[in-house]
Amino acid sequence: MPEDAAETPDEDEFDEDLVDELPDDDGSRAEGWVLVRAAQDGDTAAFGQLFDRYHDTVFRFILFRLSDRPAAEDLTQETFVRAFRRITSVSYQGRDIGAWFVTIARNLVLDHVKSSRYRLESSTAEVADVAPSSFRPGPESEVIAGATHAELLRCVARLGDDQQECIALRFLQGLSVAETAEIMGRNEGAVKALQHRAVRRLAQLLPEGLR
Repeated sequence: MPEDAAETPDEDEFDEDLVDELPDDDGSRAEGWVLVRAAQDGDTAAFGQLFDRYHDTVFRFILFRLSDRPAAEDLTQETFVRAFRRITSVSYQGRDIGAWFVTIARNLVLDHVKSSRYRLESSTAEVADVAPSSFRPGPESEVIAGATHAELLRCVARLGDDQQECIALRFLQGLSVAETAEIMGRNEGAVKALQHRAVRRLAQLLPEGLR
């Protein structure tokens, strides 16, 4: 598959294989990498647990980008098929393994868009379909959290593709700046600047009573 390094980061490129030295992020990050190590040793049940843990995150991301539930379901399955085939090549890079699954999903979405000339746009579905139960905390999240579901997605749809993706990854998927930068193939400073511009634009687009 042709890949542009600036847009489709190497899905297997991780810096270290240091599962035992993971920071304890409520145990979740460490547990994810323990499952990865078990899957790499041939434990298919461990990969099944990874599937259960990250399926919704991957599906929400793809649905948000494509607005097409059947296509999102198909690409979600393909994401985990590809991940299963490549699980032995992935190693710890200091972030949650979920970022790796989303990176694979993003590359599949880009391939889908290129092959079908599909226009990236936000879903008109309810935020409940594409967002976790809570938004990532922080000053800028107030703009997102204060909007109604319908108005939020309507306004996000008016952002540029990069800004839409940044908003989806940071606030709807709850990923960190570092994880978002990894997935988007940008440095953290560029993601912070993109996020700031996107949230500022959203604040302008939202009806006055929701700002």
